[in-house]
Amino acid sequence: MKRVAAHWHILIALVLATLTALALRGLFNGAAEESAGGKFVLAALETCRFIGDLFMRALKMIIVPLIVTAVVSGITGMKGVEGFGRLGGKTVAFYMCSSFVAITLGLVVVNVVQPGMKDGVPNEAIKAAFAQKGAEADASEKEKVEEASKREGKDFLGIFKAMVPENVVAAASNNGQMLGVIVFSILFAIAVTQLPGDSADSVRHFFGAANEAMITVTKWIMALAPFGVYALILPVVYETGGDLFKQLAKYFFTVLFALGLHLFLVLPLALKYIGKTSPLAHFKAMRPAILLAFSTASSSSTLPVTMRAVQDNAGVSKRVASFTLPLGATVNMDGTALYECVAVIFVAQVMGIQLGLGEQFFIVIAALLTSVGVAGIPSASLVAILLILKNSGIPDAEVAVVTLLSVDRLLDMSRTAVNVFSDSCAAVIIGQSEGEISVPNES
Repeated sequence: MKRVAAHWHILIALVLATLTALALRGLFNGAAEESAGGKFVLAALETCRFIGDLFMRALKMIIVPLIVTAVVSGITGMKGVEGFGRLGGKTVAFYMCSSFVAITLGLVVVNVVQPGMKDGVPNEAIKAAFAQKGAEADASEKEKVEEASKREGKDFLGIFKAMVPENVVAAASNNGQMLGVIVFSILFAIAVTQLPGDSADSVRHFFGAANEAMITVTKWIMALAPFGVYALILPVVYETGGDLFKQLAKYFFTVLFALGLHLFLVLPLALKYIGKTSPLAHFKAMRPAILLAFSTASSSSTLPVTMRAVQDNAGVSKRVASFTLPLGATVNMDGTALYECVAVIFVAQVMGIQLGLGEQFFIVIAALLTSVGVAGIPSASLVAILLILKNSGIPDAEVAVVTLLSVDRLLDMSRTAVNVFSDSCAAVIIGQSEGEISVPNES
């Protein structure tokens, strides 16, 4: 009997979680917390949150050792540092170009659709919803926005400091400083290639074996993915809805439409004409990573699965994948950058702020910088949007961001899937240009 592929397990878990959540909403939504139905729902949601948190912790647990072993074994085990500068240049160029195209696409879509307008004027109903939500926001939402609002424009330069951490061990324990771990791993790998033969071989064999061990651990964790995905999705679907979502529906679907254009049109065209690769075959190869990225809303947590899918299913060499993918999970955020641009223009439309070409060009550049510079910190998109809103002179930025939080979870999941797919496209295109890609395995 043929074994069912992992991506089908995840997809089935997504569907079951959605159906279960909708059934619970239909039966118990609005039930008093002290009633039997209310207690059952609260218990079910708390259980799911606990299981989902355990699954996310398991994924995050292996990120640092996987990055370090993959980067070191990849550089030391295949051609050393030969062509390393060329590989780095191609990677950075692709990530900057793809993000710029994504932002520009978002800018065009939001100006054409105008989700913040109604009959050519600012939508007063949404503006009133902003004010109401700002007054009714719970403590956790206010805390997120307050924390984000403490950051200033100088944080754009934080990425350069993050590249050289004072303490690499401390950086490894901080999700916001993964770039420092990557840079250290690269420098360490280059240093290993300069060692005498026996010493270099010993280190290379150690990290190669360690990387294989981490891949095995990844497989063990992914065996639990359907349960983790079910637990993560059920509370999200149950809690989504309400009048505020209806008010923001046009904005919500504008973001999804723009993300869809980038995911299903721009990136496939890049794969076909630059990477000389079948987009359909690549989508099939990346199904497990895309579904997990959507479920977890975390590029970093999805990294172990992305690396496995790119190497095993898409045929990219270990050397290229171990460099492009960890870096991409840290700095390449096409979906996030696109979302930031749409969100800022939407808020400006609601507030009746007319933005000329100069102001919109500033938003494009700011979205490009913030998608890189604050991508690794908690509530990264909140920070970026607040920074751009404040620097664009748009009033009531905090109130607007609190409101956007209400529909952000599903958008976060969607843009993370775009981020991860963009990373995988970079690995394939760069692998093709380096001559380090084989015929993909059938999946």
